[in-house]
Amino acid sequence: MKKIYKTSLFALLILPYFSFGQTIVGQDRFSLSICIDSTVMAWGGNFWGELGNGTYTDSNVPVQVSSLTSIIGIEGGDRHSLALKNNGTVWAWGDNTWGQLGNGTYTSSNIPIAVSFLTNIKAIYTGWDFSLALKNDGTVWAWGINGWGELGNGTNIKSNVPIQINSLSGIIAISGGDHHSLALKNDGTIWAWGNNGNGGQLGNGNNTDSNVPLQVLSLTGISKIAGGGYSSFALKNDGTVWAWGKNNGGQLGNGNTFDSNIPLQITSLSNVLTIEGGYQHALALKNDETVWAWGYNALGELGIGNYNNNYLPIQIPSLFGITSIEAGGSSSMALKNDGSVWSWGYNMNGQLGNGNNIDTNLPIQVINLCQVKQSTVSINEITEQVSVTIFPNPSNGIFNLEMEQFVNLKMGSIDIFNVLGEQIFQSNIQNQTSNIQINLSAQPKGIYFVNIKVGQELISKKIVIE
Repeated sequence: MKKIYKTSLFALLILPYFSFGQTIVGQDRFSLSICIDSTVMAWGGNFWGELGNGTYTDSNVPVQVSSLTSIIGIEGGDRHSLALKNNGTVWAWGDNTWGQLGNGTYTSSNIPIAVSFLTNIKAIYTGWDFSLALKNDGTVWAWGINGWGELGNGTNIKSNVPIQINSLSGIIAISGGDHHSLALKNDGTIWAWGNNGNGGQLGNGNNTDSNVPLQVLSLTGISKIAGGGYSSFALKNDGTVWAWGKNNGGQLGNGNTFDSNIPLQITSLSNVLTIEGGYQHALALKNDETVWAWGYNALGELGIGNYNNNYLPIQIPSLFGITSIEAGGSSSMALKNDGSVWSWGYNMNGQLGNGNNIDTNLPIQVINLCQVKQSTVSINEITEQVSVTIFPNPSNGIFNLEMEQFVNLKMGSIDIFNVLGEQIFQSNIQNQTSNIQINLSAQPKGIYFVNIKVGQELISKKIVIE
């Protein structure tokens, strides 16, 4: 751990030079990441202003999205992006042809603008040309294109402002694919709506589109949902993975290329923590922090060093210590436990963020991400080295933070994130003593990340709930 040495009043503090991603999102032509200071970086294609930096110029290295602070969630559609602030508001930028920015117009924007009427939002999702938001009260709101019923409101009429999906309540997570949507209820069931004619991605036993939510057949006890282009995925509480929909690239992971309009188990996968779906490929992160990939691989999106499709999951051999994964259209990303971000696959627009536009079938590190250059900052307090211990770890969700030499602390915070980068706990620290007990027993089993900010120092810890 970095040391902060004791100094006198108005001392000069030297900030470190580091590169650290906190949350990652990939789409077909661009990528996004939240930094530890809750700002957002973007890279890749920018024809519609998807990078949100006030230009329309592509970038094969990360650039900062304009005017965004206090961000806890990000999502990228085909040509637009969303960001969720810690105050529950949503911001959008990029293409707005179908009203997917949700601000009451059809005018595109290369800088973030506020989505109309939305407050108390806890999760966001972007499809091809539509957007979803989940409120704290378990309701779901949608806006943008609606030709296949993506907005789930019983019509096929587009909307440039958020409208509530009235038939949904008790929702705890949202996801989807290019033109279909998924919602996970608090009873462990999945509901789906939108396009269903490209393989049966709604999972209800037929291939008919629906502009209202329908229950996915035979699935209960679900903890995580994910959508691919025209396929869908679900993770059960027991660590097994289920898939349905289009399977032309082998993205259902069951050893063949036959579509399925009902969920099928990927029998070769177990002990999975999270899943992600790309256009024709998918990824799984196991509890040993390894990454497994399957499906279409003509552009290297599986990251295994060749361009052969795989109809069964295969481990990406060069990736270890992974805490988060993301499957873009034809590219993939992974976040390591050291904060570095790695990417592979399609790179025509620079979406891999490595300074060139060359495809790669092996993971390479994203460069110049979330860097804070050396500078001096005045502080008007005596600061000492801070040591943090977490126990028990693993735990049942109830654990203690033991912080030495904390008695003189005047400012600080504790933020806890799940493997998806979603903030699940936040607490400000004011004159805190040495021990804090935290209760996350209501959270699912798995890996979580604790960020403790002490003045200008960031301490990151991994915890496991069993």
